[in-house]
Amino acid sequence: MVTSVYRTQLEFAVCCSLKDMAADWLGSLVSINCGPSLGVYQGEVTSVDQSSQTISLRQPFHNGVKCPVPEVTFSAIDIKELKILDIRNGSAKTSSSASTKVNSAPVAVPKGDPRSVEKVNSPPQCSKSHGERHMDIPGQPKGFRRRHNSWSASSRGVNQVTPKKNGVKNGQMKIRDDECFGDVVDEELDTDFDFEGNLALFDKAAVFSEIDTTERRNGARSRGTPQDQAPSRYRHDENILEAKPVVYRQITVPQPGAKEYCTDSGLVVPSISYELHKRLLSVAERYGLSLERRLEMTGVCASQMALTLLGGPNRFTPKNLHQRPTVALLCGPHVQGAQGISCGRHLANHEVEVILFLPNFVKMLDSVTSELTLFNRTGGKQVSSIKDLPDTPVDLIMNCLDCHENTFLMDQPWYRAAADWANQNRAPVLSLDPPVSGQGQAVEAKWSLSLCLPLSLGEGAGQVYLCDIGIPRQVLQEVGIKYHSPFGCKFVIPLHSASQD
Repeated sequence: MVTSVYRTQLEFAVCCSLKDMAADWLGSLVSINCGPSLGVYQGEVTSVDQSSQTISLRQPFHNGVKCPVPEVTFSAIDIKELKILDIRNGSAKTSSSASTKVNSAPVAVPKGDPRSVEKVNSPPQCSKSHGERHMDIPGQPKGFRRRHNSWSASSRGVNQVTPKKNGVKNGQMKIRDDECFGDVVDEELDTDFDFEGNLALFDKAAVFSEIDTTERRNGARSRGTPQDQAPSRYRHDENILEAKPVVYRQITVPQPGAKEYCTDSGLVVPSISYELHKRLLSVAERYGLSLERRLEMTGVCASQMALTLLGGPNRFTPKNLHQRPTVALLCGPHVQGAQGISCGRHLANHEVEVILFLPNFVKMLDSVTSELTLFNRTGGKQVSSIKDLPDTPVDLIMNCLDCHENTFLMDQPWYRAAADWANQNRAPVLSLDPPVSGQGQAVEAKWSLSLCLPLSLGEGAGQVYLCDIGIPRQVLQEVGIKYHSPFGCKFVIPLHSASQD
């Protein structure tokens, strides 16, 4: 950096009278102090008129702010002080780098110092451009140049201008470049930032301790470690309102059966005897829950469970109609048989191929006859002989052969033949409303579906499920059952043996 100070107008005139000095000043950066009224101007020297004693600056800055005019001219009368910030021989740098040098702090050389003339006439020491300094970084190849977004134009010369773009003149584009990239940039940005050293200065424990102290003082919930967290934190699926402790035995019966079951959430569901079950259905029918209503509700719940066992939404899609599942219904001439026929009707309505086995009896219940009439309107297949059942395994077998009251049916030839076919067919079996244990079951089931409250089923019943047939709570209370629904949002729930939990 070369600096010279001229403190009087006489010195400025003498300097301007030197032709060789006037030529050396062109392209140099100077700072002109015009006193408190006009302020300080900085810029690049474009011309020095010896006759009129004037000097012109290009792209001047007035008191550190870029002037709206591209060039200003000063008279020697108005100049109080002149400082040479940088002497350039030629035009190796653009105006954007010149504006950077304008804001740099000059070093004044005292008046009369012989070093002033020497250094002015000597070639400048810092003549490298911003881009050239980056090419001399130690440890990097000569051709390497680090990219700086705000100094992309610093390696171009003054004569190199931005080409036209969308019809805009080069001069206008150049002014835009100077406005965007003409700010001061610290050269220390070339040094890589020490992330590890800066992170080491951050005391994480102290900061979080201060945050916790502030939150506790303001009554906010702490964000500390799990040991320090308040016990009132809940998961997204938990209720934030305080509730009473859960009572897992919400159902009590006057005549409990031999077994107890529990739901997935742990609620205890006791079994009941068949006598209490029959009394409950009788009271429900007296209040209006007729046999037809119960058959319809049982058929809907059983069909929904069967559709789930057959594959549910993964199988019952419009693109999978060519693989319709096959269900074999084995029914007898009783209420359980009517429930099975009702289930078969709903399955047939859901594009299931239903094969109903029902022997030709001389006399059947009216409920069975009415359900059979509805089933025949669905397009399902009805057979009365075991020989007409499929020889290959079906997708599901529904066992509705057993009756709670008439156990002599197990000795009938049609019953034994149907039971043998079901045991030999390798399809899984779903028993609908099976009888209590002790009466025996000729068909080994994988699942069993009980109604309202389960009976004490044997080991051959498989996994026990419970369905809601819509019996009101007051009807249950009338027969002495204290009842709270264990179904939640479902109509069919699985039960587990309480002795296995």
